Amino acid sequence: MSLSIRNQIPGTVTAINPGAVMATVKVRLDGGQDLTAAVTLESVRELGLVEGSAVRALVKATEVALATGPVQGLSIRNQLPGTVTDVTTGGAMASVKVTVDGGELTAAITEEAVTDLGLRAGSSVVALLKSTEVSLATV
Repeated sequence: MSLSIRNQIPGTVTAINPGAVMATVKVRLDGGQDLTAAVTLESVRELGLVEGSAVRALVKATEVALATGPVQGLSIRNQLPGTVTDVTTGGAMASVKVTVDGGELTAAITEEAVTDLGLRAGSSVVALLKSTEVSLATV
């Protein structure tokens, strides 16, 4: 199956915390960072997820926010440090490629944000990913 989601980072499930309908799934990315995905219990069952399952964390580029450093006092727990490798602008929007340990992310953000944050190749950033926007696929 081919997907239009460019952000696909490999990892391993380290914990599953089930709730009434949803579960939080902790994933240790191949680069060593921890990531949390909030998925339905039905998805956990259908994918056969257990501790040790190999997965890919999938996040649409439009769901990746960027900051110039770690952010305190924020409900977004997935904060992956990285380095900007490319910025492509075009009209109102920009595509920013970020290398993180174990993979690469693309963020679709406004051109204004790129300018305000001073983003360019070599900039240090933190990619912010809401757990509800992280999907999981089995490998």
